[in-house]
Amino acid sequence: MAQDLETAQAKSREVLELIGKKKLTQEERDKVIADSVRYWTDHVNAGFLKYRKSVSTDYTAVEWEDNGAVFRDINGKEFIDMLGGYGVYNVGHRHPRVLKAVTEQLERQAIHSQELIDPLRTYLAYLVSLITPGDLNYSFFSNSGTESVEGCMKMAMLATGRKHFVGTVGAFHGKTLGSLGGTSKAMFREPFMPLLNWSHIPFGDIKALETTLSCADFSGDRVAAFVVEPIQGEGGINVAPPGYLASARELCDKYGAMLVFDEVQSGMGRTGKMFYCDYEGVVPDLMALGKAFGGGVMPIGAVVGNEKAWAKYVENPFLHTTTFGGNPLACAAAIATISILLDEDLPKQAKAKGDYIIEKVTQLAKQFPDVLSKIRGVGLMLGMEFTGNDTGYAVAKELFSRNILISGTYINSRVLRVEPPLVISYEQIDMFIKALEESLAAVSKLAPALK
Repeated sequence: MAQDLETAQAKSREVLELIGKKKLTQEERDKVIADSVRYWTDHVNAGFLKYRKSVSTDYTAVEWEDNGAVFRDINGKEFIDMLGGYGVYNVGHRHPRVLKAVTEQLERQAIHSQELIDPLRTYLAYLVSLITPGDLNYSFFSNSGTESVEGCMKMAMLATGRKHFVGTVGAFHGKTLGSLGGTSKAMFREPFMPLLNWSHIPFGDIKALETTLSCADFSGDRVAAFVVEPIQGEGGINVAPPGYLASARELCDKYGAMLVFDEVQSGMGRTGKMFYCDYEGVVPDLMALGKAFGGGVMPIGAVVGNEKAWAKYVENPFLHTTTFGGNPLACAAAIATISILLDEDLPKQAKAKGDYIIEKVTQLAKQFPDVLSKIRGVGLMLGMEFTGNDTGYAVAKELFSRNILISGTYINSRVLRVEPPLVISYEQIDMFIKALEESLAAVSKLAPALK
């Protein structure tokens, strides 16, 4: 498309007018839908629309507004959000206190100069040191969980002088070139190989970790860090076996490697504790945060580390910097999020609601064993495993037709995640369970053909 500044000027004004309107006419709604499909196809990625059509009844559904545990399309149809933005909306959609903090900060200052000391970054770093376990006293704020993983890798390389990383089969750490090394699925990795030096071992197999660290030590290709999700998200909601994290801590200490926990998806109260590693009482050297950290309003992540991990970085703080990471708006959102999680005791709510869902879905698995195998997970980080690769997609499609948004995991196609906002009501959970029962019944009739 040729450069056309006049058209750009007119279209930008048109869109800004739409943003400012409290209500749209039906004609305006239809135009937004048509424009969205057209421009997404021509200027974003037509492949996504193809995917969306395969797992929903209406790929032209256009998001327009949200609050609490629901979102609405542009025509006002309301959906219960059982996906939670893949773990973003822990405090719900547009929590009033997060909006208030960001709006009030916006009226004062939006972006920092980067030369002076911006106070919200310092307050947030202090708060993070209070909510994270052990001696994780230092924070670097990024714009996403993937960036946080990248930062953890760089800190580990600086601290150890090594460049070899160990991850797990089924892991997902992001898709930037550094984090992609830790992501384990070939489909995401192969087009961009060779990547950084990564080895992948079975998740939960402590003997495999010991062997890998020992062999790397013997050969001289010593390991900078073992990077692990305490609960694998995209791998299918796989929970680390009891004692696994503690044993990993001991082995990393023995072989001089950093222990990195990727709590981007499992952190910020989702599992019933502030972080999943709190269940085991294990403290890593570095922790990656993201997703829910910004309260579902602002993008922000964090690299959190101890003194050993930070020492070389202190010597030269310009080795890892960011333009927008830790900006005042994002920090305001994160501060409000921490306050809400504690004031409303959302981790406790997550555990109770998760147990309730597990009980109900387990009963449905017994009722429809030809479709649903089991549910697993902790708190509101749950995964429903189905009997065939296509079965989960069929159930997701049925749920969408009943105004329930849900989605699968990137690496395990048999698993649908259940990760609603922690503020979801029991009434909304019961609506989900009823819709799930109806969906399972519908898919059960098709089950033989789907396996």
